[in-house]
Amino acid sequence: MNLLTNPFKSLLIATLVATPVAAIAETPEEKGMAISVAAKQSDLGWQDMQAQMNMVLRNKQGQESVREIRMKSLEIEDDGDKSLSVFDKPRDVKGTAFLSFSHAVGADDQWLYLPALKRVKRIASRNKSGPFMGSEFAYEDLSSFEIEKYTYKFLRDEACEGGTCYVVEQYPVDKNSGYTRRVVWLDHNEYRVWKIDFYDRKDSPLKTLTYHGYNEYLGKHWRPDMMKMVNHQTGKSTDLSYNSYEFKTGLTDKDFNKNTLKRAR
Repeated sequence: MNLLTNPFKSLLIATLVATPVAAIAETPEEKGMAISVAAKQSDLGWQDMQAQMNMVLRNKQGQESVREIRMKSLEIEDDGDKSLSVFDKPRDVKGTAFLSFSHAVGADDQWLYLPALKRVKRIASRNKSGPFMGSEFAYEDLSSFEIEKYTYKFLRDEACEGGTCYVVEQYPVDKNSGYTRRVVWLDHNEYRVWKIDFYDRKDSPLKTLTYHGYNEYLGKHWRPDMMKMVNHQTGKSTDLSYNSYEFKTGLTDKDFNKNTLKRAR
């Protein structure tokens, strides 16, 4: 995951290793960037990860449908991460697979394999704001967080579930993003994300994502047991619950290509 590409950002990373965020950042924009870089730096080195996931779709009336998913991720040193998600249940979506190559600069590459059609569909950049498999998560929400994808502004410190949080505004660089901005809450101690508010292209409140039940892995990497996305405009919501996290399992690039989409059953 290529953190940064210009000299100012590279210098900022080096400085962050030894200096608290508040001491080196002067403007709200600099502080927002510094916090985001520190958060990214704090989670480097996990290499690869596998987990089981349940997705609960809930409509405005509270009716639910549940999907079971296997997921894999690969950390890429000079770019965004790669991920593969395979649906196991229910029967009508079994074998559906989603492959995503996140990029620090430029549009992400994403594909969806639809077993009923026996074809791989590429997700166009202009469609990245569309819903993923009927959920309240958009395709762009499934990309890894990369510093270059946003510009930043620190707003305030605020109490949160993780203690005291930095509140940072993030503005997508990609013109095809479905959002004008995201407001993110990250705790002071571990830089864990606790909440994200999403604003649509009209800058109206669209969705809120909250993170719950963090656990630490390998003495450094924090992952939530639950993520809850609520759509304020439709009244729908999607819960993602995770279990059986495994890290450094030996995954390679060969486990993440379009051929694996068809084989991942």
